[in-house]
Amino acid sequence: MQQVDVLIIGGGPAGSTLAWSLRDAGLKVVIMDKMTFPRDKVCAGWVTPAVVQELQIDLEEYANGRTIQPIRGFRVSQLGKKQVESRYPGEEPVSYGIRRYEFDDYLLRRSGAELWLGKAFKSMQQADDGWIVVNDTIRARLVVGAGGHFCPVARAIGAKLGRAEQIVAAQEIEFEMSAEQQAACPIQGEIPELFFTPDLAGYGWIFRKGAYLNIGLGREDNHKLSEHVQAFCAYLKKQGKVPADMSEKFHGHAYLLYPHALREVVKDGVLLIGDAAGLAYPQSGEGIRPAVESALLAAKVIRGCEGDYQREQLQQYYRLLTARFGERQPKPDLMERLPLGLKQLLAGQLMQTRWFTRKVVMDRWFLQTHQPPLLLEQPAA
Repeated sequence: MQQVDVLIIGGGPAGSTLAWSLRDAGLKVVIMDKMTFPRDKVCAGWVTPAVVQELQIDLEEYANGRTIQPIRGFRVSQLGKKQVESRYPGEEPVSYGIRRYEFDDYLLRRSGAELWLGKAFKSMQQADDGWIVVNDTIRARLVVGAGGHFCPVARAIGAKLGRAEQIVAAQEIEFEMSAEQQAACPIQGEIPELFFTPDLAGYGWIFRKGAYLNIGLGREDNHKLSEHVQAFCAYLKKQGKVPADMSEKFHGHAYLLYPHALREVVKDGVLLIGDAAGLAYPQSGEGIRPAVESALLAAKVIRGCEGDYQREQLQQYYRLLTARFGERQPKPDLMERLPLGLKQLLAGQLMQTRWFTRKVVMDRWFLQTHQPPLLLEQPAA
């Protein structure tokens, strides 16, 4: 039976960041993922400068053979209404477009962990000194669930996946445009476009990354999601924003918004990080930065445990999450208490102002500029 200190289930940004943060801790760290990498991942695919800082990414080195699209502005609107464009002054981009196919593989390869790829997690049984993972008879002192919304570790410790949870469902497609499509595409790589739905239940996006185009739509109400996506695509085609002959085979995924997530994130010998813990920002649905920050906080706690991974020791991780992201299930704020009709009326007016789309929608909801990077002490790369 193989013994490991930390077994991370899931090789996305949360899992790879945790392993990277533990690379000098003297622990045997293994990442297991059912997929081989690089692999396609459903995601709009942009990261803020805060994430770049937190992960200590050398952008010049990263750009060697990979897509990195500087973002310097946005166009925001409600579907069918006037688009409001905001450009940010200065030389530094306010965000970066990445392809998850490349980004996740890059983080995984530099993590320093032993990689067990193409191996699906099956089950786990508690033992005196941790867990026995019933795959290749692995004994792990700490198991970390980093496998996204449907993480099997979350399920193994009692999460009711897809039943008692208020999810956000999204569908997305990313494809490489032909030379003709690139020449005809009116979307500017430096200015992604966002389209909020009239019922305020979600938003769609269209985002160009060099030769690649990413289109998607997500909703808190996932009823008839495919119909909403089809209508969104029809609108984009009518506006001439996407190729008329593009594939309409979208791929779906789900995630939990942080205030609505009810999952326990700590158990004896178990932690959940990233989307497995339900950490996506409530307004934008972004999961990459919360995933990265949860992994950094988890690494800090794991280092301090000194091998004792009982729940009482790991509970500090939950306290740090709460300090960073706020309380779960907060009381409704003023906007949430307003009648839907009034909210729709206000949104329809505010979405047509440059101040609101810039200062509230982009700066606060999407770019999180009010929240400084989480810069924990890290060993030299």
